[in-house]
Amino acid sequence: MLNSLRTAAVPDIADGLAVRRRVPVAVTAPDPISREGAVSQLRRHPEIELREQPAPDTVALLIETTLDEAALTRLRRIVRSEGSRAVVVVDAIRETELLDIVGCGIGAIVWRHEATAHRLVQAVLAAARGDGDLPADLLGRLISQVGAMHRGAAGRVGAPSLGLQPREVDVLRLVAEGLDTGEIASKLSYSERTVKNVIHGLTTRLHLRNRAHAVAYALREGYI
Repeated sequence: MLNSLRTAAVPDIADGLAVRRRVPVAVTAPDPISREGAVSQLRRHPEIELREQPAPDTVALLIETTLDEAALTRLRRIVRSEGSRAVVVVDAIRETELLDIVGCGIGAIVWRHEATAHRLVQAVLAAARGDGDLPADLLGRLISQVGAMHRGAAGRVGAPSLGLQPREVDVLRLVAEGLDTGEIASKLSYSERTVKNVIHGLTTRLHLRNRAHAVAYALREGYI
């Protein structure tokens, strides 16, 4: 019997039949109207399976007005302690909060004013795959901020090196440019499985949580 708790909305093969995996999603919001609005939008999509509480096999969709310390604490608990992947829907993010969010392991962020049903599902599916999904303006700010940190750290003696391999750098550079797995494979003449294995290998080796986290580390260390 097929396991109903699979966590990626992609085709699978079992007993010779193609089936579609559903992504378990738990919605958390500061007020019932926001929560019910997100639940209503997600409920119409067959690739989504709604759950009551975040768990290791779910994507947690967190709706926040501001990312104060209490909100960041909730994010850390859900991602680190409960093991969920997470999507954050928020009004705005200050520069000082950006690296904190990436450090929490959050790879998918949606601006609240852009949170249509299509946009929420897109972010949820990306999080379930372990991909990053950031608004273009936010990705630019992240790159600028991490680049500034790297320049400020340049010249320090004894700074640790990540020891990234050349093909890992090639893959991460394309991830930073916003390419998905298939596009990266085409650019580098790799199979999609190879690209996934490269990313899985470096995130596991370096204890990184997702692609966005890996890009941030590579930028900070000056690899890209």
